[in-house]
This record gives sequence, structure tokens and C-alpha cells, in this order.
Amino acid sequence: MKRGKPHKPPTRFGNWEYEVDDLILSSQAEKTQTMAVSAIRNWWNTHQRDGSDSNGSIAGEDEEELAGRRQRKPFPLQTLRTTQLLVDFDGGRPVLSLRAPPDLVTFPSISCPRWPVECEVISDIIHHIEWDPPEPEPFYHHTGRDRTPVPAGEERGTVVYCADQATKRSYFTCSRVGGSRRPTKSATSSINQTDLPLEFESRFESGNLQKAVQVSDYDYELTLRTDMYTRKHTQWFYFRVRNMKAGVTYRFSIINLMKSSSLYSHGMRPLLYSERAADKGVGWQRAGSNIRYYQDRNSNAIAAYSLTWTLQFPYDSDTCYLAHCYPYTYSHLQRYLRNISSNSAVASYCTLRVLCHSLAGNAVYVVTITSRGGGRRAASSKKAVVVTARVHPGETNGSLMMEGFLDFLLGDSEDAQLLRDTFVFKVVPMLNPDGVIVGNYRCSLAGRDLNRNYKTSLRDSFPCVLMAEMDVVLYCDFHGHNRKNNVLMYGCNNRDDASLKLQERVFPLMMSKNASNKFSFKSCKFRVQKSKEGTGRIAMWRLGIKNSYTMEATFGGSTQGDRRGTHFMTRDLKSLGFYFCDTLLDYCDPDPTKTGLCLTELAALLTKKVRERLGKDLGTDFSVSDLETSTSGSNSSNSDGLPAHLLNQKKKKCLRSRKERNKLRPDRVQNAAQPKVRQSGTKQMRARHGFPV
Repeated sequence: MKRGKPHKPPTRFGNWEYEVDDLILSSQAEKTQTMAVSAIRNWWNTHQRDGSDSNGSIAGEDEEELAGRRQRKPFPLQTLRTTQLLVDFDGGRPVLSLRAPPDLVTFPSISCPRWPVECEVISDIIHHIEWDPPEPEPFYHHTGRDRTPVPAGEERGTVVYCADQATKRSYFTCSRVGGSRRPTKSATSSINQTDLPLEFESRFESGNLQKAVQVSDYDYELTLRTDMYTRKHTQWFYFRVRNMKAGVTYRFSIINLMKSSSLYSHGMRPLLYSERAADKGVGWQRAGSNIRYYQDRNSNAIAAYSLTWTLQFPYDSDTCYLAHCYPYTYSHLQRYLRNISSNSAVASYCTLRVLCHSLAGNAVYVVTITSRGGGRRAASSKKAVVVTARVHPGETNGSLMMEGFLDFLLGDSEDAQLLRDTFVFKVVPMLNPDGVIVGNYRCSLAGRDLNRNYKTSLRDSFPCVLMAEMDVVLYCDFHGHNRKNNVLMYGCNNRDDASLKLQERVFPLMMSKNASNKFSFKSCKFRVQKSKEGTGRIAMWRLGIKNSYTMEATFGGSTQGDRRGTHFMTRDLKSLGFYFCDTLLDYCDPDPTKTGLCLTELAALLTKKVRERLGKDLGTDFSVSDLETSTSGSNSSNSDGLPAHLLNQKKKKCLRSRKERNKLRPDRVQNAAQPKVRQSGTKQMRARHGFPV
């Protein structure tokens, strides 16, 4: 598709919207490849018939000569609607493969992300210094007297900021650098400056404030923009304020959040960044008091949850930013990758390429890291490790973990060298750049949660090129978690293979030992839930990667060890990338002692868990996944809905009467007439298993 050219609204969102590549496939790519395969098959069949005719007419022609004649007859490549599918021949038979991503040539001196054309984007270049407080920042302690304000709405307040770009179109049409061609209009109400002490703005990368209503002198109700082309997903926030008064207590209330629970109820505080403080070397800090996360039971809206907090700004007439988590934009990633590519020493073992382009035309980068030449292991014997992040754009903590991971892996330590000598690392640091740019929380510009759409019918026909070349020892996708503190992993139970029993738990257990004051093994879950079948973790596991994980870092902080009751800072999140590398070395140590000790500990832990749960010792032959409840996932499966413009096209389920249901299920009526024996059956079962009756 030509970038910037309008196209019809998509009618299917079952898969990724990216172009054909070796890791991500789209519904359009699927159609293209299916057509390509059909064209090649038709050509081959015709070619075979031509060969048979020739064989009948040319006496004595041997098979080798005939194959040579067939191979010299080229396939008409122009019939393929993709440039990434290659056709080679083996003995005259066509062999399909995927073209390697092209080398990345240069980065622009100034990042130029592509936005949907309806987005108004201010020209200000937003930059935040990197800084961490000298001491960990404690959780907020609720007083029990924190106020729960009743939303006033526009009727009893004054709209002082409104960015209506989200309502202009119901689906993505086209994109351009910088968004809308029209001059950026002021989104601030033209009220006398004395009546408007705060000036809001969010029309920059990753910003998502849609509306601000002033309900009293220092009290503001805020509405977040839902993910573009959807009617939901509001949790991430990031916006700018100006013209404040120091020492005055302001109240902010975000009134359209959609999650029923939040870490704000357990001590998490929002983040504040002051430009005047940054001039003195101070960056993002936790701030806010009187914090409440609550449900507005009087609201008729789909999302009826609110976050409210009070805040005093440190300086008069400052420029400040408020955010849910440390922002990490697409431009930030490009600056980081530019530094990597300009380092000649790093270039000797690191290759940076464009994997594909997103729906809006933004580059999706892939980093390949491995030692070249005569390393300690021959290249042919190396195993691969695949690591990805930011499939959910609002989970910026995933990017910070990724940066820490890359910092360590690209460093000059002996451990980093050993990892590069041992493995081939394939790293996709930002899977969803479009969502990151526009400030979405979960979705791409297709209006879908990409982490519910990894599955594709091309998975078996066109397996990952990397997996065809080498064994993938581990896959991990970095995420953020809104409801749990600490860091945890979700894995996949390998219960069908007795030789792999508990093996999927070894890496997370080792991780918990290496990062004991941040990582909680107790919070890790390993169920393969049907509702999560479209996630990267399960899709890769289905492909045969036994160690397939999602690593979730909290938006809050730690409840463990010497960090108990404190927020995570940027250095904490980056350190998790280091611990991940350290754990990889432990897990793949040729000496199996550590792995053996972990398996022994896991067996003891799970046997104890069974005994506590069921009241008896079932030995070691039990289904571990049965002990894990349905809340083992990230509680986000409800995000896998249709985009806004397709919601009205869903077929409504017709409710049937009980009489109609009984006609469909005659056994229901028969069973209903039989006497109930549940009580006595329960007693017999309890007596049989040794429970008191």
C-alpha cells in the first residue's frame, strides 16, 4: 500500500496489519501470499505439462536435461504482489522463502514519525532528562479521609482544553509526517487569563488528553482520549500543563478510566516533571496526595472509574508534565538506535535493520546481536533468543526493561561477550510504533489489541525463518502490569511432555533469585488459557518454543525485601534487563547443577501447594495448571473487541425462552425430573478422600 494514499476501511482485523516479514504477518499479507502461492502452483502445473509434452516429443531426453530446461524457464515474478517473497528452484521445483529485511541506512537527524492525517500535532520538541531520585520513593499511604469528588461535567464547569481529533474518523485512512496538513489550532479556550490559571496540551508524541474541564478555581476534570478508532482503553495518560501557581493545591480527576482496579488504590502515585527543576538536574518524580481510584456509580458511561489526586507545583509559571509512567516515545527509541548504529565497536556484533513498516508507514526495527567470525562457538551451533517489547504502547516500562537489556548485551563485559558468543539475539524493541506515537494504551491503528492477534493461518505454511535456521531456546515479550506490584512472568505449562515437567518454571525461579527484591515467583502463572491463545507467548509456544514468556513489570513498585513499599524508578526497570541476561547465563550453564536444584525446589513447592489446597498429598503426578485460577492472566482479554466502526455490525445474540431451550436440549427436561443426590454424593466424596463429613 502506498503510504499517504487513502484506502477503504478494513473489513477484517484477525491478524497484524503489518506487511509480510519473517516475524509478523498481516491479513493483507496472508491474502497476498495465498495469491502468490496459487500463482506459483498454477505456473508449476503448467510447466509440468509443458515438460511432459516436451518429453513425449523429444526422444531420449534424460531427466537431468529436462530439469535444466525447466529451470531455465523463469517464473514471472511480476505476477507476485509482494517483494518480500522469493522464489528459488531445486531441481526445477519452486522453493519459497522470505527476503531478509534490508539494512538500515541512516536515521533522520530529527525524528519524523508518521501520524494519521486527522491528528493535529504541535511543533514543540519534547525532551525529558534522564534522572533517578537518590533514594527510592515510598508508596502513598492512604489516610482514610481522602476525598471522593462527584464528577461535575461540562454543565457545571468550563471546557478549557479540547482536542477532538479522535472523533473525526472512525477508522484509519492514511498518514503523513507531522499529522494534519492544516495549521495547528489552539485547543485552549479563549477565556481571560485570570480565569484560566492552567493551560493544557497533549498534542505531542504519546500524549492523550482529550478534554479538560475547570470545575472550580483549582479543580479540573480530565477526559482521556480512547485508543484511536476504538471506544475504550483508557489507563495511560501523559499531558502538559503551564501557568500554574506555586504553593496552591490543585486537584486533577480523570473521569473515564476503564479498569475496575488499579495500583493507585495500593499506594502508587502519578509522575510529575518540571522543566525548571530539570534545569537543576531533577527529572521525573512521584507526586500527589489524596489519591483515590473509585467507581462513579451515578455515571451512565461505559467506563465509570475515576482517578483523583491533589498536587502542588514547585514553581510559578512553570512547564510541567504529568504521566502514568515514565514516557518512552518512538523518537526516543530512534535516538537510542542511532547511537548504537554510530558506534563502530558495537557494529562488529550488532546489525540494525528495518523489519517492516507499520500501517502508518513507521519503521519497525529489528536488532540482531551475536559474535561474528571465530567466536567461542561455531555459528552453526548457536541457539536463538527472541525478545520483543511495546506491543501495548502504553506499557512504557517494557521499553525501559528493553533498554537495560540492550545496554547490557551491547556492553563490553565478559558476561555480555559470553552471551554474544553463545546465542543469536533477535530483538524487536517496539512492535507497535503507531500506537506509541498517537498515545494509545493497548491498540494499533487497526483498533485491535495486537497481543490477541498473533495467530495466523500462515503459521504452518510459512514458519518463522529464524526457527527454520536454528533452535529458539527462549522467547520473551516485555510488558507492564496495572494491577500487581513487583515483576512476574507468565509462561506455558509443558504438561504433555513428561520430560519437560516443571522445566518452564526454572527460568522464572532463577530470575526471582537474581532479582529477589523486585521479582515475585509467587505471582508467576503458567496456564495456557483459551482467551489468551492469540498472545505472543502462547503463539510462540505453539510453534515449538518451550520457554515462551511474557515478563510483566509493575507500574507501581516492590513489596519485597529492602525495596518493600517503594516505587520502581527508571534504573530499577532497566536493571531488570540486566537480570534477564544474568539469568539466561544461569539457565544455559553447561553445568546442570543450578537447574537440578531449581527443579527439586519447584517439586517441593508445588507438592506443598497441592497439600495446602486439597488437604492431602497427591505425590508428584498432578496437573499443576489446575491449581492456577482464571485470574492468572493480565485481565485484559476483554480488550480483544472490534474497532469502533465495526461494533454496530456485530450480530446480536437472541435470547431464547426456557421452553425453547428445553426443546433444543430435551435431556435438560429429563434430568430436571430426576431426584437430586448432590448432598449425599458430596458426603460420600468427602468421606472417600478423608475429609470430615
